[in-house]
Amino acid sequence: MRLNEEEKKAVVNLRLQKAKDTLREAKGTIELSYWHTAANRLYYACYYAASALLIQYEHPAQTHSGIINLLGMHFISKNIISKELGKFYANLFELRQTSDYSDWKDIEEDNVRKLIQPAEEFICTLEKLIINH
Repeated sequence: MRLNEEEKKAVVNLRLQKAKDTLREAKGTIELSYWHTAANRLYYACYYAASALLIQYEHPAQTHSGIINLLGMHFISKNIISKELGKFYANLFELRQTSDYSDWKDIEEDNVRKLIQPAEEFICTLEKLIINH
């Protein structure tokens, strides 16, 4: 489905707001020591920002892996987004997968608290790219 400019702007703004709201949810669940939920919310906060960016630049993805691939192809490989932030997002995806689906791996405080600042940086970086487009 192709979006007109007004629809695209509305979807991008909605996804950016969801990114910020979900980041606040992550911080709240961290304060309650819900590490699995916090890992999930941190990933989804970044996911919403990444999907907003890709929609803004007309590279929409259909899957979570597709978003990672398209970010790599259109932004990380061209040094528009740093390799460090790209790796962070891919690692956050893996942590979320482990947190949500693994019965044998426990997510602990140390795994989650250190992700807040890079998640904020990731969302801020992508928001700037959207605004400056």
